[in-house]
Amino acid sequence: MSRLAELIAQLCPDGVAYRALGDVAELKRGQAVTRKEIVEGQIPVIAGGREPAYYIDCSNRQGETIVIAGSGAYAGFVSFWNEPIFVSDAFSVVVDRGTLQPRFVYHWLRGRQDAIHALKSGGGVPHVYPKDVAKLRCPIPPLEVQREIVRILDQFTTLEAELEAELTIRRRQHSFYRSELLARESLQKRVGVLEYKTLGDLFETRNGYTPSKQDQTAWDHDDVPWFRMEDIRENGGILESALISISNSAVKAGRVFPANSILVATSATIGAHALVTVEHLSNQRFTSLQPKERACGLFDPYFLYYYCFLLDEYCLNHTNVSSFASVDMRAFRAFEFPILPLGVQREIASILDQFTGLETELEAEIEARRAQCAYYRDRLLSFPEKRVSDKEAS
Repeated sequence: MSRLAELIAQLCPDGVAYRALGDVAELKRGQAVTRKEIVEGQIPVIAGGREPAYYIDCSNRQGETIVIAGSGAYAGFVSFWNEPIFVSDAFSVVVDRGTLQPRFVYHWLRGRQDAIHALKSGGGVPHVYPKDVAKLRCPIPPLEVQREIVRILDQFTTLEAELEAELTIRRRQHSFYRSELLARESLQKRVGVLEYKTLGDLFETRNGYTPSKQDQTAWDHDDVPWFRMEDIRENGGILESALISISNSAVKAGRVFPANSILVATSATIGAHALVTVEHLSNQRFTSLQPKERACGLFDPYFLYYYCFLLDEYCLNHTNVSSFASVDMRAFRAFEFPILPLGVQREIASILDQFTGLETELEAEIEARRAQCAYYRDRLLSFPEKRVSDKEAS
């Protein structure tokens, strides 16, 4: 930081110039690619998500590329690629390297991520357009200052990447041991004779729903937590509060889902579930599992949560596809759960909780590093604007 302060004092003591991004960079749209044209390969296709959509055998950008997602739930998301990629439903930012460092502009755009998301427009599918991003005013400090800022901020992003790699390893390890512990052969070793019953025998299933958006009274109160896929993405698979709540008046027939119900994604995004520890409702993407009267007390809720990872895999292999994927509900109700002593269930859940704890600690550390990076990014990229004289302006 002291080196940066010296450079700023030496090279731009009076502030820096700001220019519209479109004046100092080309915002270049991606290319559409159809299924007929796709040949599988190693080149990531960057479209509307945070991760590559799929991989093909050709590229249209060669590296050191800033990409902004063009449409969908993650429209406006900024990413940087140091390898050949194929930009599809997105656009790239190609800077004038005589004026700007690509990595400097990437860090600056990441600092404007909220402002870029705010540029979304459109009805059902939100879009972010190059013409709107091009109006953002970018600081242009001397290149030596840019390089020093990039060096500092890249130290944070490198550490974050290392932590994310470790988290990936822990998740794979967790998945491996979960599969081993819950396998039929492993359970038989623990209890001897093993009995299974179907989901339909054990659980009442109820679908979630979305109150009318026109009914303002449904959304004016925080009475009942109302869960969506965003809750799982934001807060993991064991949930006690929702990002959105609805009023008691919006609850159909006054029936909420009881605490310790399992929510399973059975349409659109399949292969996810959550244990919800409070009374709640969910949107229509989820089916709620609640023990029938004869099954009350048979399951430890945390064992049930871990066993439902096997249900996620089963759902992915038993789907119907029309306008969007949905689980074959006849097959869904035929999925089998083992009937185990509660002590055995709690022992297995306790082992798997240790892996979950390690993941939670890493996730918290990653969030702390992201917050630290954001703090320093805001400080390092907030330059006073240099006054331009009439002579310079002309």
